[in-house]
Amino acid sequence: MYTMMQVCRETDMTYQTLKYYCNEGLVPNVKRDGNNRRVFDERDVKWIKDLVCLKKCGMSIQEMKEYLDLCLQGASTIPLRKEMLTKKQNALRASIKELEESMAYIDWKQGFYDEVLSGKRPYISNLIPLE
Repeated sequence: MYTMMQVCRETDMTYQTLKYYCNEGLVPNVKRDGNNRRVFDERDVKWIKDLVCLKKCGMSIQEMKEYLDLCLQGASTIPLRKEMLTKKQNALRASIKELEESMAYIDWKQGFYDEVLSGKRPYISNLIPLE
C-alpha cells in the first residue's frame, strides 16, 4: 500500500492535486488506513498515472470523470472511450502541427539573424521604413 506522499512521488503529482482528484471522485474505491488516511494499491497508482497522462493530453476534469464513468461500466463502453481518445489525439496532432510551424519560423528567423550577423545578408526590417 502507498501513502498519499508516496503516490505523489511515484506519479510526479502534487499532494493538492492528488487530494483534489480523490475528492472529485476520480480515484474510485480509495481505501483508508486505521488513522483514516487514504492509502493506495498498485492498481490505484496505475490509474492515477493514467489520469496524469489524460490531463497532459488536455482532458478537463469533467472529461476525465466521463471517461472514468465509461471505464467503470466495463468493456461495452470501449467504443465510446476510443472515440473520446481519438478526439484528444486529433487535437494533439493539430497542436503538434502548430508547434512545428512555429519552430520552423523560429529556425528560419535564427538563420536570418545568423546571416545578418555574419555579414552574408543586409538587415531589412518590415518595421523600420527604408530610407
